[in-house]
Amino acid sequence: MVHFHFRKVVDKAELEEVFRLRYKVYCDEWGFEKAEDHPGGLEFDIFDSISRHFISLNETWQIIGTIRIILNSEKGFPIENHCSIDADLSNVNRDKIGEISRLAVSKEFRKRFEDQFIYDGTPEYIQQQAAVHERRRRHEIVTGLYKCLYVESKKIGLTHWYAVMAKGLYILLKRMGILFKPIGPEIYYHGLRTPYLGSIADIEEGVSRLHPELFKEFQEALK
Repeated sequence: MVHFHFRKVVDKAELEEVFRLRYKVYCDEWGFEKAEDHPGGLEFDIFDSISRHFISLNETWQIIGTIRIILNSEKGFPIENHCSIDADLSNVNRDKIGEISRLAVSKEFRKRFEDQFIYDGTPEYIQQQAAVHERRRRHEIVTGLYKCLYVESKKIGLTHWYAVMAKGLYILLKRMGILFKPIGPEIYYHGLRTPYLGSIADIEEGVSRLHPELFKEFQEALK
């Protein structure tokens, strides 16, 4: 069984490897981004400099998964550029929101947690695969990366997460107790996507209720 490691990106060399992995997933494999917009085989944007980046590594310490959380700045959040938000968020402090994005996992490992759930996740596919999916173990890479997000968010005082997700990823996270609420209509952006907001307090309650052992891991990671 492969043992994965998870942590924050520590230097520019690692961050470049993150950008290479994102290029492979987002440009080469799924076509979400145009290769010509990312010369040198590196997929990055203006939000990377105001993000905290996290990685999953395999047993030989190769980077095989990544995710980022974008912090509030004068650049705003990508979700606000691509989606129509119709929920009233006036009671949420923008400085305490982080936007989760750029979940990317090496092709060699993606089948561990249902490739289609993460990047496509059409309702028909979800319905067909639900019974099989429920019998499988929790998805180590997604779980580990979200644990990193949770620990970092608690340390820097975030209270909410933005995310633009496929239906499949929303359902996968919901089954883990990581609960998001839709805040706008579905759009076509890297496939069909919906804008969501998650309260970290609600997520803590959801994970502790549905998966107490996982919640214990999350809490131990804070120490």
